[in-house]
Amino acid sequence: MEGELDANNYGTKTPLLEGWKLSRSGRQSSRCFSRRNSFTSLRHDFLLRLPDKVIKSCAIDAEASSIINNISKSSDLTKGEKEYYERQFETLKSFEDVDIVVASDCLDEEDLEEQAQHERAMTISNYANIILLALKIYATVKSGSLAIAVSTLDSLLDLMAGGILWFTHLAMKNINVYKYPIGKLRVQPVGIIVFAAIMATLGFQVLIQAVEQLVEKKPPEKMTLEQLGWLYSIMLTAIVVKLALWLYCRSSGNDIVCAYAKDHYVDVVTNVVGLIAAVLGDKFYWWISPLGALILAIYTITNWSATVIENAVSLVGQSAPPEVLQKLIYLVMRHPQVKRVDTVDIELPEDLPLKEAHIIGEGLQIKCAFLIPEKFECKE
Repeated sequence: MEGELDANNYGTKTPLLEGWKLSRSGRQSSRCFSRRNSFTSLRHDFLLRLPDKVIKSCAIDAEASSIINNISKSSDLTKGEKEYYERQFETLKSFEDVDIVVASDCLDEEDLEEQAQHERAMTISNYANIILLALKIYATVKSGSLAIAVSTLDSLLDLMAGGILWFTHLAMKNINVYKYPIGKLRVQPVGIIVFAAIMATLGFQVLIQAVEQLVEKKPPEKMTLEQLGWLYSIMLTAIVVKLALWLYCRSSGNDIVCAYAKDHYVDVVTNVVGLIAAVLGDKFYWWISPLGALILAIYTITNWSATVIENAVSLVGQSAPPEVLQKLIYLVMRHPQVKRVDTVDIELPEDLPLKEAHIIGEGLQIKCAFLIPEKFECKE
């Protein structure tokens, strides 16, 4: 993890953890929380220290999301106080993720079923993307509409992005420690940057063609009834399928499945815009189709340019944000046999065998990598 976890300062930066510091001797203080009920103890202690006006503003026995909503609506707190306590409750809520990671060492049948459901949602989404892409390519050829072409390009981007993530995931698993001593953690952002740059370039090419049609006033040929029939059937099918997949995936608690849900929603929007632009351009004003293509191309370029910037930041080694560091501090404090948190290092007992130290460090690394976003590194 690139970024500092300073044990001497995290009490001031993380009020929720104040009182749970590790002492100079490397042992937890007398207010050490139980590892089994750590989140419960931490939440209880934090609620006891809340001012009366904050307790009055919210139902403290409710879920964290409800408490945050009540605080934002409170008239007894200033704007600064609202922001402060909202941030504290959001941080407290994030600590639940840590407890889930710690408890996930033993999966029960319910967890396995949920994991299978997540994998099923991703598999269905991938197969649907492949089939719909083939249909939309056919619709693009039959209609000749630039707006439909851009919508098809967006579907191609999504499918290829998933493929790149999958292959980079496989590359990261197969590591030659002699050739890549620090692993292949940066293979994924490099692959995404290369892919996003290519896709942004393709979007820019479509944008140029749309501008040329508008400037030179070259109306496309009118579609026949057969072409319109194919266009309606394929695009409406794509919209209905993507809408159903969005409804199926959006309720999942898995981050990857939620990302698929967001992708399905964006596809619904681009498909609707592409279909409307193509039909209106054919029936009424020819310039509507290239204008719709222009709008979708700008969206594609903007979206993938932002992806390039985000992953480029991860390669240059930017420090993780405070909320991520707070979660890591909390996780390290819960990890067994850790004496002290010192920047990005942990200190273990001097007489601890090397094998046990490696097991502890590797286990902590795996949990940290599970918690932090993909654009930040965590290595042993």
